[in-house]
Amino acid sequence: MTQTPQSPSDQPWQDPQRAGEPSGPPPASGPGPQAYGQPSSTPPGAGAPSGAPQGDERTMMLLAHLSGPIAMVFSAGWLPFLGPLLIWLFYKDRSTAVRTASAGAFNFNLSLGIVSIVLWITVILTLGIGFLWAIPGWIAIFVIQLWCHIKGAVRAADGRVYEYPFQLRLLS
Repeated sequence: MTQTPQSPSDQPWQDPQRAGEPSGPPPASGPGPQAYGQPSSTPPGAGAPSGAPQGDERTMMLLAHLSGPIAMVFSAGWLPFLGPLLIWLFYKDRSTAVRTASAGAFNFNLSLGIVSIVLWITVILTLGIGFLWAIPGWIAIFVIQLWCHIKGAVRAADGRVYEYPFQLRLLS
């Protein structure tokens, strides 16, 4: 049974340089491409779409999504954008898929970091009364970050790009 993708982020990553090539279903005369993780009669890598992330690219996409929560734990929540930024700096010219994933993770973490700082400012300006809304806000930020990074990591493991919500697009 074949599923149709529901949104652009559910589709496998396609290199923008290959955007002009036909991307419809395969002709009915030959066998179609195998789904990710299913056995194939072709050797590994021989039947893979040329625009889909492979091996190291998928690993770096996965790391771009998971480096945010890892950095958040080790920096007490202050530097979750550092991991995706480093991956973006090292891989921006090597892989379009890794660049897109790491830029999205960076933009997302930076945006929510700014919201967290604004909550701190309201706590200080209200002489502590702001804790009434800041604590639920920080909990919501933590849950949203964790949910989105896990969802992004799962999509990266499948070779798809995850579009983060709530981003100030500084990197692309």
